[in-house]
Amino acid sequence: MISPDTDPIAALHQLAGLDDSDIDIGTAALLLAARDRPGVSLERYRRHLEQLASDVAAVYAQSDSGDAAQHDALNQVISDDHGYAGDSLSYDDLQNANLMRVIDRRKGLPIALGILYLYAGRAQGWNIEGLNFPGHFLLRLEAAGARTIFDPFNGGKTIEIADMRALLKATRGRDTELSPEHYAPASNRDILIRLQNNKKVRLLKAERVAEALAVVEDMLVFAPASDALWHEAGVLHSHLGNLHAALLALEQCRELTASPQDKHRVAQLIGELRNRLN
Repeated sequence: MISPDTDPIAALHQLAGLDDSDIDIGTAALLLAARDRPGVSLERYRRHLEQLASDVAAVYAQSDSGDAAQHDALNQVISDDHGYAGDSLSYDDLQNANLMRVIDRRKGLPIALGILYLYAGRAQGWNIEGLNFPGHFLLRLEAAGARTIFDPFNGGKTIEIADMRALLKATRGRDTELSPEHYAPASNRDILIRLQNNKKVRLLKAERVAEALAVVEDMLVFAPASDALWHEAGVLHSHLGNLHAALLALEQCRELTASPQDKHRVAQLIGELRNRLN
């Protein structure tokens, strides 16, 4: 339960100690959103998530409980009743990756909208998960022995294999083919990192490096075992001239990475930074 005066950083630190399955994806996304909006109470947004879950339960209770009933209930509540939709006109707007602003505006990125579906579905105890599909976040719902893959950005539209292949080629190149990893479920931490990566990438494109670094450091609060994030933090600190901080981050990366090749590459970066300090 989020209280209106929750300190986002303190709460994110608590997430670091949780098993991935114990992370409440909606709560965590709101905490990350609050980092961009200091002083704005989370209470109204927490209540809205609970309302979505309650509305889904009510709609499902009136359904025939058939194979598609869970999917239909989620779509009716989130897309039809509450008017959520993908923001195609201003896709790169940073607000689209902030769950508080997504709730305010009723539009956002696929992953932000997907988190609403995940929260509402899991509140019912349903088997719903995000997929590790690149470029465009997709969801999978398993009910009554049937699996449905769908797109939260486009009103919860069902996605067939041909659609997935077309999406993959559009984002990763015509020679890319579907593989089992594209159907693999994404962990809660991976989903939150992906949400924040959307902000980081846009900030870097705008050459707002210090703000991008702050996003990476927020991710490290709840995912401190990610060698990739420590590497990013080291590179961004170095870019900003924070050489001591860059060294500390890269040394942490070297400790965490399991790949000998990656350890060697990071060691080379560390050596270069130490030479700059001497």
